[in-house]
Amino acid sequence: MPMQMPDEVFTRRPWHDLPPALAGVLRPRTDSIAAEMIDVIRDEVPDYRRPLDSAFGRDLAASVRRAIGQFVELTAEPHSRQEHHVRHFRTLGRLEFRNGRTTDALQAAFRVGARVGARLYAETARSASLPLEVVMPLHEAVLTHIDVLSNESVKGYAAARAMAEGGLQRSRRTLAACLLDQQRAAHRDMVRGLAEQARWPLPDTVACLLVRQGAGGGRPAGLGQERGADILTVTHGADLVLIVPDPERDGTVERLRTAVRGRTAALGPSVPPGDAWVSLHCARLMLTGRAGTPHQEGADGGAFVRAGDGLAEAHLRHGIHIGRLLGDRVLGVLRELPPGRAARLAQTLDALLMSWSRTAPEVARALDIHPQTARKRLRRLEELFGDRLSDPAFRFEALLALRTRALTTRAPRA
Repeated sequence: MPMQMPDEVFTRRPWHDLPPALAGVLRPRTDSIAAEMIDVIRDEVPDYRRPLDSAFGRDLAASVRRAIGQFVELTAEPHSRQEHHVRHFRTLGRLEFRNGRTTDALQAAFRVGARVGARLYAETARSASLPLEVVMPLHEAVLTHIDVLSNESVKGYAAARAMAEGGLQRSRRTLAACLLDQQRAAHRDMVRGLAEQARWPLPDTVACLLVRQGAGGGRPAGLGQERGADILTVTHGADLVLIVPDPERDGTVERLRTAVRGRTAALGPSVPPGDAWVSLHCARLMLTGRAGTPHQEGADGGAFVRAGDGLAEAHLRHGIHIGRLLGDRVLGVLRELPPGRAARLAQTLDALLMSWSRTAPEVARALDIHPQTARKRLRRLEELFGDRLSDPAFRFEALLALRTRALTTRAPRA
């Protein structure tokens, strides 16, 4: 952070109204004033009740002596440059953050120091027979001085916090990238180590929310401030991916649905953290060929799909090209028929394979057609497929082929 020049740090300089002789009076009493100020600070600010021979005690003593020394310098030479003191108190603020203390304790210490300093400086001036008119500008000078020191310390504290938060966000992005990488996620020790660095307690389960990036871009708003910090967010290709801990808890799914309203998004199934990449894979498969279709979009132009409710479909989409080859091999005889007739027979075959008793009335009910029509179609299927209709392996392959065909030919469902 660039260092400010003195005129920018001290916008007011009441030291002009103090006699330079005051500096000569205060300088010999610096140690005794510092000792009393330290005692009162340690007595009135609980966080500062540490042994004086500790690192903290030594830092406190050095800061108090520096503050008094700077005040004396300004009294002697109001225009003296003070960059080294400014640097010290910004460093003090950074140390307060790194040691886990708050600005409340820091501000309290400055207030106590100002009160004690004003009293002791005034007593010293009176003991040196300086005019009483010195007291008012002296108090103003003390308040101005301590206000500047306090502000510089807070700036140092804020800078350290911003840097730490930036590092934390980088650690969380690294953790998210690891969880979404199949090979890296398999190393449990690596995942645990990254989670500790990111201050992200490993949950029992996670789910990946894949959000197609639109004109809005960025992280969806309204995720819920109480849990938003627990959600890992990373850009994955052209998409936004949110790794959501314990997604089945406390209405999280509904909050996610609300947060992505107006966008196309898919929520993967709940999995252990090491399988987060699987959840993302399922979510991506469920959006394949869906985004932007009128049947999938809601009234607000968005769509929300739960991959956990369609794992069989996600599985088929994963091998959709193999499914097409399987269909060509198993259902190839249908290609020789007129398209309309082939489609009706494929529909009938699907109903037959899904039926319990494999009778014409049951197939007719499934297709909402007349039983006689169902019988005609079943006879035609027997002519085309023969004994294979009773072969479990064929029935399994045919059902997979029909389901794959449905995924590639139907209008996508919401």
